[in-house]
Amino acid sequence: MSGGLFALLDDIAVLAKAAAASIDDVGAAAGRASAKAAGVIVDDTAVTPRYVQGLDPKRELPIIKKIAIGSLRNKLLFILPAALLLSQFLPWALTPLLMIGGTYLCFEGAEKIWEKISHHPEGQADELHEGGQVADEKDIVSGAVRTDFILSAEIMVISLNEVANEPLLSRAVILAIVALAITALVYGVVALIVKMDDVGLNLAARGNGVASRLGRGMVAAMPKVLTTLSTVGIAAMIWVGGHILLLGLHDLSEMLGWHVLALPYEWVHHAEEAVHGATGALGGLLGWITNTIGSAILGLIVGAIVVAVLHLLPQRARVAAEAH
Repeated sequence: MSGGLFALLDDIAVLAKAAAASIDDVGAAAGRASAKAAGVIVDDTAVTPRYVQGLDPKRELPIIKKIAIGSLRNKLLFILPAALLLSQFLPWALTPLLMIGGTYLCFEGAEKIWEKISHHPEGQADELHEGGQVADEKDIVSGAVRTDFILSAEIMVISLNEVANEPLLSRAVILAIVALAITALVYGVVALIVKMDDVGLNLAARGNGVASRLGRGMVAAMPKVLTTLSTVGIAAMIWVGGHILLLGLHDLSEMLGWHVLALPYEWVHHAEEAVHGATGALGGLLGWITNTIGSAILGLIVGAIVVAVLHLLPQRARVAAEAH
């Protein structure tokens, strides 16, 4: 009897170890998947604070909470089931879908650069504050959630591509973890950003001590923090989008047998190997930088082409029509 009990306990211990290993594997896979979506995450974090600019400070956190709930709904109820069905029944479609998403990222980054150069207003968040008027909270939340849907779809598809070889249940669990973790991270950081100036003002009101100086410094630093975050987001989108396109062209060339599609990937890969081999101990870092620069160049070229097609050419056509 005791032997049977010990055997049962031993089996339970083996199952527990297997379950723990499985949890570790899921956690590691979720971490890798989230890391691949870093460019989109940074952009999502950079964009969202604009939606609460000009609002009553007491309403900032409730609105961010509503946007976060909408974002989670996007990921779990709409994007996750669609992504799982796609990966299960049409896995070959992941590469073209990723490339479409990568092209969109390149376009978003290039469009923001064009907006800065041409001094055009930036995106939907500014449309909600035109003319000094702040839109209704429902309009703000719905607009933010619509924008989030596109970014969330990118995050989930990029993450799915990293775990496409996992069993269906593992894929579902990993993507659900990614959805929860990224939503909490993005909107937690956004909440800290939008309340940082309030914290700074409270500290600044405490006389002339260290706390007051710290508060004034926080208030003065906020515009620079938002500007830096926005710039990093633009660079990350162009780099990540270009990298997705590089890898996608390579995969498509193997699927279709069209070697010419793989040429950009091969050029960047050969440059990365040459730098890696010629720089000794720093080879890994400099090789990664080379790959990043190559990806960013491709991303900027593709993004500029899409911006020209969608913005510059129609604008010139309108100008020509008005001239006649």
